[in-house]
Amino acid sequence: MLFFDLFRKDPNLVTVASGEPLCTEGEEGAVMFVLLSGTAEIRSGACVLEELGAGSIVGEMGVIEPGPRSATVRALTDCTFAVIDRERFDFLVRDTPQFAVDVMTVMARRMRQCDAMLKTQGVC
Repeated sequence: MLFFDLFRKDPNLVTVASGEPLCTEGEEGAVMFVLLSGTAEIRSGACVLEELGAGSIVGEMGVIEPGPRSATVRALTDCTFAVIDRERFDFLVRDTPQFAVDVMTVMARRMRQCDAMLKTQGVC
């Protein structure tokens, strides 16, 4: 996967022990992350929204528009994440245009999943 290949030798890494959060719903966020190893989950309240494996991205909304995190990301196993700040994000978008397309694809998929859950629950 493109995300994994771009960041496998990244010097800006964070490790998260199994069961610990990478980021918490409601906290301010201005960076995104690429999961390089391990498994993690995205959850909002008691609802698990997605399980993540190597190459997955999280926090992409925060790097595009900083603000409160919309969900919690928790490590299911020991995890290593590459940290992508706005400056690096902008460089990647300019240097590797496919990166931008891939981030937008992830965002679109997640929005569709959210829409489907809202419709299933009768909210919309």
